Amino acid sequence: MIRIDNITRTYGSGDIEVNALANVSLEIQENEFVAVMGTSGSGKSTLMNILGCLDTPTSGEYLLSGQSIKEIDDENLSKIRNEKIGFIFQTFHLLPRLTALQNVTLPLRYSEIEAHEAELRGKELLDKVGLSDRAHHKPFEMSGGQRQRVAIARALVNKPKVIFADEPTGNLDSKTSYEIMDLLCQLHKQGQTIVMVTHEEDIAAYADRTIRMKDGKVLEEKLCLSA
Repeated sequence: MIRIDNITRTYGSGDIEVNALANVSLEIQENEFVAVMGTSGSGKSTLMNILGCLDTPTSGEYLLSGQSIKEIDDENLSKIRNEKIGFIFQTFHLLPRLTALQNVTLPLRYSEIEAHEAELRGKELLDKVGLSDRAHHKPFEMSGGQRQRVAIARALVNKPKVIFADEPTGNLDSKTSYEIMDLLCQLHKQGQTIVMVTHEEDIAAYADRTIRMKDGKVLEEKLCLSA
């Protein structure tokens, strides 16, 4: 599903030039659950942004479902982000004035799905993440774990090919973190491809494979024992 060859991402120029990524190559298969680990400044977030089409590499090749990203114009790249990619963030990124249901269905505003069908799909996904009774609650009326479940439902609403999760448990306590990871594992077992950035060993252990980064390079790849 994902293949990158010799991806480099450089910021700045001259004496202040920094290689956030340096000749990174890797593949991620369909229905794989991959954790990307590394300390601050290792390049893991830059890699996530490039894979999620939020940033573009300075050089190298990125193929998503066999299609070269550099050959896609901005309009169609935006369409790919909305239709093929789901995002889960550490800080949830929910709109405070919208209900859980409205937050979940927000990405569908940019699709051709009718409002009634969008509402039905949103309710189904809230039920899937165990929040059918919170459909009309706003984010400030929910716990951190509930807000992250809403964010997961929103990430799924367009039936994406892959979900990118950036520190999805970073703002949660241990018990809630494990509940969220159990939910992601359920989605993975149902066929969802997931790429997750984390700095926590116990969270990374839920994945099939761990990619460790340092100084903008892949330091190590290994299969997780629980996979």
